[in-house]
Amino acid sequence: MLAPPFHNALVLTGPTASGKTRLGIQLATDLSAEIISMDSMALYRGMDIGTAKPTPEERARIPHHLIDVLDPWESSNVAWWLEQARRLTENIERRGKRVFFVGGTPLYLKALIFGLFEGPPVDPSLRQRLEEEAQTQGTLSLYERLQIADPASAQRVHPNDARRVIRALEVFESTGKPISAWQTQWSEKEEESGGESQEVQEEGVPRILWLDMQRDVLYDRINRRVEAMFKEGLVDEVRRLRDSDLGMSREARQALGYKEILMHLAGQASLAETIVQVQTRTRNFAKRQITWFRHLPGCIPTISELTGTHWHPTMHSGRL
Repeated sequence: MLAPPFHNALVLTGPTASGKTRLGIQLATDLSAEIISMDSMALYRGMDIGTAKPTPEERARIPHHLIDVLDPWESSNVAWWLEQARRLTENIERRGKRVFFVGGTPLYLKALIFGLFEGPPVDPSLRQRLEEEAQTQGTLSLYERLQIADPASAQRVHPNDARRVIRALEVFESTGKPISAWQTQWSEKEEESGGESQEVQEEGVPRILWLDMQRDVLYDRINRRVEAMFKEGLVDEVRRLRDSDLGMSREARQALGYKEILMHLAGQASLAETIVQVQTRTRNFAKRQITWFRHLPGCIPTISELTGTHWHPTMHSGRL
């Protein structure tokens, strides 16, 4: 069951290279839906080839949200993403459209199912003061304070990411606790659900489908996809991002393929070795994704040809 306000949404997920993007656009057309990306790396501008974003033509066919909304040097987390998804869900439903999440980031899906504990509310006067200090003293000055007050959060935030630095300091100064202490703990809710996949339906229709396929077929798709990305210029894309004025955030640098290419650009591996490393890491990631999907409640395995059986095009005429 998806947590409110997402209880009327649909979710298409699956391991990397399973064909979510193309199928999602096809289904969104049938369902009169708008797509909210559930991909943590598609958030970043300029990270196009390595994240296999929908093409401009595909995005012109169906409205897509939470793609290209952050610069590569900015940081994000699941709480920030969930907040944006909540706002977008309300706006999309207000327009009479269906909300359709498409992507494969397991933590985002887990947040849709279980939710997050709410952090402390914004303190307008404190935030204004911190924002003024960032303008007059520079974000780096605030970041240095954060390193002392909350070292764990400082490690996860880029020194130039003013929004997150200010929020972390705001939480610490207003509550005396680091922002990480306000993150959700899902274990109790998982125990309540049994931690096993089960079909959660409303009027006979599952909310969450994940694309399953034979492992050897998936791995072959991954290997060929990685090779195609390198031919399309992935190394040059990573070089441009690395050499930009503000560089890349810790999260962006850890993205599949980007981490390995950064090591290649630093002379730590040949191009041939890097391609193999990216293929191996991507296959391992896909294996972990599958484990997540099999154990999250309400996630129903399917194949692309059967998604129409679950989500018939005519159902967009009314609520599920």
